[in-house]
Amino acid sequence: MTTRRRFSMGPAALVAAAFIGPGTVVTASLAGANYGYALMWALVFSVLATMILQEMSARLGVVTQQGLGENIRAAIKQPWVRQLVVLLIFAAVVIGNSVYQGGNISGARMGLADLVPFDGQYIPVLLGGLAGVILWQGSYKLVEKVLIGLVLLMSVAFLATFILTQPDWAALFAGLLVPSVPTGSILMVVALIGTTVVPYNLFLHASSCAEKWHSPEQLDEARQDIYISIPLGGLISLAIVATAASAFFGKALTIEGAADLGQALQPLFGDAATTFMALGLFAAGLSSSLTAPLASAYALSGVLGYSNSLKDKKFRTIWLAILSIGVVVASLGLKPIEVIIFAQVANGILLPFIAVFLVWVCNQPRLGKHRNSWQQNILGIIVCFIAVGLGARSIAAAFGWL
Repeated sequence: MTTRRRFSMGPAALVAAAFIGPGTVVTASLAGANYGYALMWALVFSVLATMILQEMSARLGVVTQQGLGENIRAAIKQPWVRQLVVLLIFAAVVIGNSVYQGGNISGARMGLADLVPFDGQYIPVLLGGLAGVILWQGSYKLVEKVLIGLVLLMSVAFLATFILTQPDWAALFAGLLVPSVPTGSILMVVALIGTTVVPYNLFLHASSCAEKWHSPEQLDEARQDIYISIPLGGLISLAIVATAASAFFGKALTIEGAADLGQALQPLFGDAATTFMALGLFAAGLSSSLTAPLASAYALSGVLGYSNSLKDKKFRTIWLAILSIGVVVASLGLKPIEVIIFAQVANGILLPFIAVFLVWVCNQPRLGKHRNSWQQNILGIIVCFIAVGLGARSIAAAFGWL
């Protein structure tokens, strides 16, 4: 007699927590405010693309018991190529996340400002300190539980706000099922996909799956986690788009960011909508403040051959440096445009490279019967083409060509 395993959220929830950050909240809000429900299909598409890549990443981690960074290091034999890849990962993941970490902490601060009667320059330090204390414990299980809790908080907060704004259900389902690209919206379509399909999540997922599961027989659990958690993250993004569409599209109101959305909801839908939006933004900022340093540490430790133990000194040094830079950026209100542009260019190059590498390594003999099927390869190649387009857009936007 076999016992049926009870499902529990796991590493894929970390991925959802990572891609639902303040940047995603802003992008989704602007998509809804400017184009209504018309671009919701793009999020559905991005969730499917993310699930394809994250399944490969999870399978790689569980079968090889190594993260993506370690697999890259093992697969690339030429020293100069390996050094080039290390430099690219450092530029895109480590430097990029250092800068974006400031936005994560600022987002959490904006949400907190609407929930408590005080705000000040010390709030980023407190939020950074909270994230640091959680990561310093060196317990994957603790990090996982905290992030699952934040994902569930985001789900309740953003879905409650969505319900309060009373969406147009006919327009919503049309936007989900009928792809359309309104005039001037192509860059927003790319942005919506780009906020969900991100390279550092592939490092985060492979390493966290290797931490949680230790046998290929557990792959079904890893896949079940993906099929639940990633769509849940997509549902949160959809709720944000629909909220902005209900509140702003076709009306004499404009927003420039997530904070504007929360404040403008109050006169339209009451204090409850503002509170739920603030809770969601706080959870989104704090969750990304945990996952960005963690993913960077996994990525760089892997390609450099360091230990990926959360208690290892070098591992801690990497995430602590990124977290500290984020606190400084958020506290001083800095906008290091040149560094952000550099990170965008590096990220634009890294995303297609990592996507192609992932498909390639998942066809290697070392995976045995767990290598990609022909169906998985076709889907992976399609996503790789998308990654190339996203990368080209990121580079073009960074240089002002768009």
